[in-house]
Amino acid sequence: MHKRKLGTSGLEIAPLVLGGNVFGWTADREASFAVLDAFVEAGFNAVDTADVYSRWAPGHQGGESETVLGAWMKERSARDKIVLITKVGSEMPAGKGLKAAYIESACEASLKRLGTDHVDLYFSHFPDKDTPIEETLEAHQRLIAAGKVRAVGASNYDANGLTAALAAGDGKVRARYSALQPHYNLLVRNEYEGALENMCVSENLGVIPYFALASGFLTGKYRSEADLKKSARGGRMKDLMQGRPQALLAAMDVVAAKHGATLAQVALAWLMARPSVTAPIASATSVAQLKELTPAASLTLTADDIKLLATS
Repeated sequence: MHKRKLGTSGLEIAPLVLGGNVFGWTADREASFAVLDAFVEAGFNAVDTADVYSRWAPGHQGGESETVLGAWMKERSARDKIVLITKVGSEMPAGKGLKAAYIESACEASLKRLGTDHVDLYFSHFPDKDTPIEETLEAHQRLIAAGKVRAVGASNYDANGLTAALAAGDGKVRARYSALQPHYNLLVRNEYEGALENMCVSENLGVIPYFALASGFLTGKYRSEADLKKSARGGRMKDLMQGRPQALLAAMDVVAAKHGATLAQVALAWLMARPSVTAPIASATSVAQLKELTPAASLTLTADDIKLLATS
């Protein structure tokens, strides 16, 4: 499978990143192992997690996803088979934010849970207005110099924040972000397209969007008020239904039928076709669900398909 360069990081990843937010939460250890096995066997190589996954679940403290992923890597001797992505900054029992001391201690905790000596791509999960960006980037650079992190990136930064971070990073004393993880999909486009996307292109940043399927809305499961009962995410789906979604789903139906594909595959293929996007992130709680997603990597949309989807 053709791999794409992740900005200036030196990393190469296949066109779909596996989201690890479900590991140890809606996918138990056995299910998570099966999904990871199938993902690697299909030729993909990048797995995204975060220290905070899944702190939001009752009884969880955070670190559950990293722990499951670490156990899988150890049991399968699979560390060298994947590009390992994790994040720092969200609230954990030990702290939060992007102050230097916390970044360095949080990285050690992540490495321990993951059972590895280095992370390939380490994201600042959210901007920290209370910490100078210079302090954050200096901490990241120390981790790089120590061999504990190969490259660093920005998650949830807006254009102004990313501009400031790139201006401060020199790649010597202060690390330079080489990737962005934005909220971006076929339905929610305003947070990325425009100044932020232009910055990523001009600075040659890798881009790996999350919520690629809009929390499942772009699978086509939620088309009416009655469908909201299908998931605990019903409240969020109701919000997403407002505005243009029905026209968009209709256009996706047309494109999916033309290619013999599912709506999820169309949504992911649209992101993969975006010139600025390296690879979208998608999660799966079962091998069957994963096998619905992976064909997106070989689905080539035409210019007319892309135009229809973008304008519907």
